[in-house]
Parts: sequence; C-alpha cells; structure tokens
Amino acid sequence: MNFSRKLIAIIMCLVPLFVLLILFNYSFLGLPVRNYLMYMYMQCKHLKFLYYIPIQNQSTNQRAKTFPVLITVFYEALCPDSKYFLSKQMLPAFKLAASIMDVKLVPYGKATTSLSDGNLSFECQHGPTECQANVYHACAVDIIKDPLVRLEVISCMIRDNRFPQTAMRKVSYCTNIHTYDDSLIQKCFDSGHGLELLKLNGELTHALRPAITFIPTVTIDGSQRRQASILKDVLSEVCKVVGDTNKI
Repeated sequence: MNFSRKLIAIIMCLVPLFVLLILFNYSFLGLPVRNYLMYMYMQCKHLKFLYYIPIQNQSTNQRAKTFPVLITVFYEALCPDSKYFLSKQMLPAFKLAASIMDVKLVPYGKATTSLSDGNLSFECQHGPTECQANVYHACAVDIIKDPLVRLEVISCMIRDNRFPQTAMRKVSYCTNIHTYDDSLIQKCFDSGHGLELLKLNGELTHALRPAITFIPTVTIDGSQRRQASILKDVLSEVCKVVGDTNKI
C-alpha cells in the first residue's frame, strides 16, 4: 500500500478522537476520556485501520487475507453462557475459518474494579472464585501468542473453573497441546501482573457503547449488532461480514 493511503487511514482514525476531546470537554457521555480513547485505540489497532482502506470491487479472498474480521469476546470465567459460546461456537468456528478471523478475548464481564492505597481488588458477578479465574484467563490470553492454542487453552479452562488453579493445570489433559507451559501463567498470577491485566480488561469492557447488559457480549469489527445471531452461529455472521456466505 502506498504512503498516501496509510496517511489517509491515520488521519481518519485519529481526527475523531481529538474532535471528541474538544466537543465533550474531556468526557464522553460520562465515560472518562482515558477509557474511551483506550477503547477507540484498540479498535483502530486491531481493525488494522492504519494499514487498510477498502478497495471497491475487492474480492472476498483478498479481503480475508488483508483484513481478517475482528471478533472480540467479552466474557466471564464462571458464566455458563460464556462457557457454551467459547467451547461450542468460537473454538469450532475458528478451527474452520482461522484465516478470516482475528479473535480477541477479554475476561472480565460484569465485574467492578477498586483501587485503595495502591492495591487493586475486584468484585465479580459469580463471586471471588470467578475473579481468581478471570485473572488466570487474563494471564493465559496475554502469554499465549498462538491464536488457536490460546483459544483451546481458554476453552479448556472454562469447562470447569470452580478451582481455577487446578483448571489451569489440567489443560494438557483436555487438549493435544504440548507447548503449553502453565508455570508462566502461574507466575503471571502470583506476580500481580495478572491483576493489572484484569484492570485493563475492565477498562476495555466499561468503555463499550452501548454498555454491556449480557455476558458474553461479542463484537464483530467493533459492532454489537445481531448479538442473538452471533451467539447462535458466529461463523455465519463472520461470513456475512466477509461478503460470501458460500465459501470461506
């Protein structure tokens, strides 16, 4: 892509952010600008907006190679609906169509974050155990770079998170993954880095507009539209975005 297209993309992505700062006097519908900008930055970054501008009459296959559909899953580690979606929808769909998907996992859900005397704490919808499990999930998402391995590990862990540490260590028993190192995830959890990751997930979750009312909430290319259809058949919805429902 030539320089002019990149420049146009950068301008289109950044200008609205500065306009919002001016028009809304450093707030956006009551949302701290820091959180809103962080969310907007995530969308610009992961949508590859800085590197891609749609070209008229571009083929479906070329779009898939250049611009994978971004699927962001906002979920909770002890939520039955999150468990079902990740294991029965997201993982199978990704295995079938990994080339057209970029899957981002955001464990946090309907939790709240508190900071007192420099110490982070969380309250989660399904209690303290879920908070602990969310931290383990946040660490796994951050550490595991291979997208399929990451999704397989998370899907395995969420099957039974009543004992989060045990669930994390049993991954090798429910997958064929041989490169999984649970000691790195445990180190992340013990170091406090996991709490920082969960805090960031909370900021991204609370920055969503419209605000989350159901978990999991799944966005496709930043949009929350057609939630019922996404939760029922995410692959079909992704194919609609790509533009060809008959082939991947």
